[in-house]
Amino acid sequence: MRFNRMLLSTTLVVVALVIQVSVLARLHLPGAVPDLLLLTVLGLALVYGHVGGALIGFGAGLLADLAPPADHAAGRYALVLCVIGYLAGLAKPENGQLKSATGPMAVVVAAAVGSTLLYAGVGALVGDTAARHVGLSSLLFTAALYDLLLAPFVVPGIMALARRAENDPLAEAGGGGGSGKKPDVTAGWLSSGTGLSIGSQRGGLRVKAARARVARAGRIKGVKRL
Repeated sequence: MRFNRMLLSTTLVVVALVIQVSVLARLHLPGAVPDLLLLTVLGLALVYGHVGGALIGFGAGLLADLAPPADHAAGRYALVLCVIGYLAGLAKPENGQLKSATGPMAVVVAAAVGSTLLYAGVGALVGDTAARHVGLSSLLFTAALYDLLLAPFVVPGIMALARRAENDPLAEAGGGGGSGKKPDVTAGWLSSGTGLSIGSQRGGLRVKAARARVARAGRIKGVKRL
């Protein structure tokens, strides 16, 4: 991996892990806990691909395994996030563009359900039956729900940061038009998720500003003629 990828990924993973342990884990929500670390891995994997996603997932999971108050065997969550990161990276768009939020949201739901099942399955192999006592169906539902609600506020921003760190032209948001630039990979998600068309708003503001300058120039010329 490139140095800028490693630096950005490490920073985002550490920040996500700190928030996960110090804030989200203490909310005492029913069922599962919102998995900010999983969403971070997903956002990076959708930009860096399956190889980068697997490496980032393994590193993030290993940190989670070693960070207190971890109560499971080291390497368990590393395996889970490695597999999830690899599979999420396979969903990376070929041209780097996302037209809507449907694809990424489906990836988030599948990752939340898959990571919970894989974590419980690995736990069953090593004798951890905690998932049975809590209720696997409840864990699956709440994990998917919490991650789905949190994803629009996390994944698009992480994808945008990853694009900018790569100095990718797709990181320049815009409508394309005559300039030939393609929209950012997260533009479709941001616009569909918020109901706002960022590129068209910027274009409209520019047109209004240009019209205002023309009108002001016309008034000045009229005064000078008088």
